[in-house]
Amino acid sequence: MATYTEPAQAPLPERRPELDAIRMLVVIGLVFFHSALVFAADDDFYVKNAETTEAIMIIAGFGVVWAMPLLFLISGLGAWHSLQRRGAGGFAGERLLRLGVPLVFATLTLNPLPQWLRLRSADADYHESYLAFLPRFYDVHLAPEEFPFLVQGEHFETGHLWFVVLLLTFSLMLVPFHRWLPRERVRRIGDRVAEATLHRRGVVFLPALAFAAICAFAGMEEDYAGWHRWSYLLFFVAGFVLATDDRFRTVMRRDAGTAAWLGALLFAAAGPGFALTDEPFTETTALATASRALFGAAGWCLVVAIPGLLDRRRLKRPRATPDPTPTTRRRLYGYLSAAVLPLYVLHQPIVVAVAYFVIGWSAPIPVEYAVLVVIALILTLTAYELLVRRTRVTRFLFGMRP
Repeated sequence: MATYTEPAQAPLPERRPELDAIRMLVVIGLVFFHSALVFAADDDFYVKNAETTEAIMIIAGFGVVWAMPLLFLISGLGAWHSLQRRGAGGFAGERLLRLGVPLVFATLTLNPLPQWLRLRSADADYHESYLAFLPRFYDVHLAPEEFPFLVQGEHFETGHLWFVVLLLTFSLMLVPFHRWLPRERVRRIGDRVAEATLHRRGVVFLPALAFAAICAFAGMEEDYAGWHRWSYLLFFVAGFVLATDDRFRTVMRRDAGTAAWLGALLFAAAGPGFALTDEPFTETTALATASRALFGAAGWCLVVAIPGLLDRRRLKRPRATPDPTPTTRRRLYGYLSAAVLPLYVLHQPIVVAVAYFVIGWSAPIPVEYAVLVVIALILTLTAYELLVRRTRVTRFLFGMRP
């Protein structure tokens, strides 16, 4: 295996556009992923095609192992920088506006639709109107044992907004730590960890043991993209820690190749256990437990590998030739970065609505899937462009800056 050598005197940019690209790739990829669940035999999606296949979950599994964890890691990176700029109070206020407002708005206005379509799709004799269904969706009770998903109901759900719920919760959990922890002591500990990680090969892979343990013994949760909800807290905290010192970034570039190979091998090794057990997410058999442990370790390795490889590629690009379209690229990255949360909020209700009509066709799965993806993508992007980003009110409701 070729050894990676750090480019000499390569300046590190203040903004990392490859992270914006990853976030947009994951969010757009969710349109493909959730559209595929319509045709998956082993998933309880809102609407299901009459013809399904087990191949969907096998293919989708490789995205599940790294996509949402990587979003939380990138969010942790951003949280560190935001706390430094705004302070604890400013950070908490900004998170409540940017995440809390779209969470409440979308839960009340967008999330009832998929649940209503679920009932209509499952029962041909169900004729309740959407307006008549809404009071049943809003019939809720408090469930502290489900923290942070405190509001529960027979039909009520946060749905795909579970990501926003967890991200807001994790962000607010940072505030007291940032205020009360002794800064100098934390800085000294971070300095030692960064130095050890830089000079001792393999240290960057130690967190894989923690993720393996959570997946193995706490189980995995289908409602939260396969991972246990508190696994995401570790990814978020890992991103926060990695942002504190550029030496961590150097280590991720250096060990990205090894992490990619190791992650792929661990994921492949986990596959047979998921295929052969009846309830791989929760079973306590040796095979299911070991498979979940391999899955958790694979997730950490791939989350290290992907940004590391992209960062390595960026720094290896020749710098002698001027970029012919720097302004265009900056505008594109700015557009993509601002669009991530609104597109995430919009995509699933649109996918479910389009799927409700597509599954009635008599066409092969590949044809229905292609049509569903294309229409859902067009409608999601159009809704963002025409209904969200053009007014101050809608930008505020979807967590965008004015």
